[in-house]
Amino acid sequence: MPALTDLLNVLKMQVEIYHNAKVCGQWILKEHELGATCFHIVTQGRCAINIPEHFVGTLDSGDLVIFPRELAHTMTAIDSDGSTQVHLDYKIAATLQGTGMLCGKVLFQHPAINQLLSALPAVFIIQRAQSAQWLEPLLSLILDQSYQPNVASSILLNRLCEILFIYGLEQHIAQIKTGDSPSFIALYSHPKLSKAVAAIHSNPAKSWSLAELAQCTHQSRTSFCNSFKKVSSWSAIEYLSWWRMQLAWDALLSGQPVATVAEQVGYQSESAFSRVFKKQFSVSAGKVRRAPLLYQSSGFAASNSV
Repeated sequence: MPALTDLLNVLKMQVEIYHNAKVCGQWILKEHELGATCFHIVTQGRCAINIPEHFVGTLDSGDLVIFPRELAHTMTAIDSDGSTQVHLDYKIAATLQGTGMLCGKVLFQHPAINQLLSALPAVFIIQRAQSAQWLEPLLSLILDQSYQPNVASSILLNRLCEILFIYGLEQHIAQIKTGDSPSFIALYSHPKLSKAVAAIHSNPAKSWSLAELAQCTHQSRTSFCNSFKKVSSWSAIEYLSWWRMQLAWDALLSGQPVATVAEQVGYQSESAFSRVFKKQFSVSAGKVRRAPLLYQSSGFAASNSV
């Protein structure tokens, strides 16, 4: 999904692992930060999970849970000797009964994350049995690093978990079916429409006509427009404008003049560009360029808006 790769590159994702240990005894883990983007993966053993109004069941080793915006939930021991809850290093607890749990928070440095998170379900679970091709090798590498904790392994774990999160997103998007609720992310895996999106991403400054985009998908102009709207709820021109603005945000943060950025993303008129930018982000292009640190200091949490 090249278009999804483009979007993730723009988002500048960063993972912070906040729990990685073997939990032993009669343990219980609850939500870490409501509203934040986070994930859990069972690295060893199994546990019960309860997400009120969404899912109640069992997670086995290798199962991955992704919360676009974290909800209240609990994970609890299934196999326990009834002793007091303890969190132990994997090596120390190698022979003890318990469950390996790795939990991470995901931060982003671009406001486009708000559209992506809103397009995802409240929670989704990637089962190891259905994702063995990519999940098992990643789980093996994660466990290898978890058994030898040091500064280098911490960095490697964060990077491995970024890959884990990306694969999880890709799998969810690939499984979107025709007839599901309209969403722009469904375009990225659509057999025909993804080609038009890829064309837009390859040359966002081009003055694309609907006929040209339809030709990319081998559809008539009318069929293309209808199917694009049905799948995404956006028109192709609305998507083109949205994507241009996401690129413009990054360019302005780098200090490029507003007029230069406007031309780079396909606008002949600086004033026309500025109007669209202000409508998209509720802040002027000039302000973003003049105060980049204000908009890139600590990234965008899942619940943030611009």
